[in-house]
Order: sequence, then C-alpha cells, then structure tokens
Amino acid sequence: MKRARIVLADDHSLLLGAFKSFLEPEFEVVGTFLDGRTLVENAKVLSPDVIVIDIGMPLMNGLSAGQRLKQDLPATKLIYLTMNQDPDLAAEAFKLGASGYLLKSSAASELAHAIREALIGRSYVTPLITEGMVGSFVQNLKRKKPTHKLTLRQKEVLQLLAEGRSMKEVAAVLNLTPRTVAFHKYTMMEQLKLKTGAELIQYAIRNSIVGA
Repeated sequence: MKRARIVLADDHSLLLGAFKSFLEPEFEVVGTFLDGRTLVENAKVLSPDVIVIDIGMPLMNGLSAGQRLKQDLPATKLIYLTMNQDPDLAAEAFKLGASGYLLKSSAASELAHAIREALIGRSYVTPLITEGMVGSFVQNLKRKKPTHKLTLRQKEVLQLLAEGRSMKEVAAVLNLTPRTVAFHKYTMMEQLKLKTGAELIQYAIRNSIVGA
C-alpha cells in the first residue's frame, strides 16, 4: 500500500529529526524545512498529502505559510504544531484551513493520529485546548467586534520587521522596493491606529505574527 507523503516544517532541527524518525515507519517524509518561506517555495514540487507546520517560524510564520500553501496546494492537509496554548490561535488556524492543531507538549503518537485523521478528511484538535477553543468561538461570536484584517503581504512585511530586519532587508527577502515596504508599514499603522513602530511590533507579538 502506498504510504502518505508528509512534509515537516519546524525551526528546531532536533525536533524535526525526532518527528521524522518517529513518522517514517508509517509515512513517507518527503521534505523537512526550518522556516516558512523555504517551505512555501519548495512544497509544490513535493506534492505532499499532509504538511505539519510549526506556527512560530522565522521569515514566514506557520499561519501565513499555511495561507500560501492552501492557495498552491488546496488538497494538501495542514496540521499545526505549536507551544502556544491560546485557543484564539487554534480557532484562527482552523479558519485558515487547518485539519489539525497540536501542542508540542503532546505525545508523538498524537501527531501520527492527527495525520491519519486528516488523511480520511477529519479534523483533529488536541484535547489539551479543545474546551478553551470552543469558548473562544463563543466569545468571538458574542463580541462581534470589527477586526482590522491585515493582508497576507502585510503580515509578511510585519513579521520580518518584527524580527529586527531593516526595510531594505525586508525588501530583499520579499523582492519588493524599500519604498513599497515603507508603504505597507505605514498603511498598517494607520489601519491599526498605532502611532509608533514599537507599537506595531507589540501588535505582531500579541497576535502571534512573530514570537515574543
């Protein structure tokens, strides 16, 4: 029987190696990546059935990478792996097309189970946060407050700025002009009603666009 093709992305190489060793007897691990941008650039040619993504990755975080991957590979299942127990983050991941959401503190066997569930079209959320996640959905419905949604490109610019890169460096990574990067930065500040670059970085941390 043909084994499912799996891609793993996490910025901790030791963890990547451990997951690969654990999953390989059952699945075919066809690629491993240490940042979201390299994952997005290479995933299409690997045509995986499932991609396991860490949310807090450099260059492009897992949620932004997942959005890109869903555009390029709509049939591929995405399973998010994170240390963040925030149920709002889990809710956001599923809104963006996730099939699974696990904490890194979960047992490795739980990851294998989540992959199996995704392959047969089901969703899986670790029991460690399910209760909070339901509450998060309910609270969001009650609040119904207007949200200032950043575009995918704005999130990419913001993550790189929050990682400490200059506008010139951000422009080089995203293949833009520094002027375009500046435009995105000040548009975001205006949208979010923020006065300083420091407030914009704090926004990125609070909303898990970049790790604290």
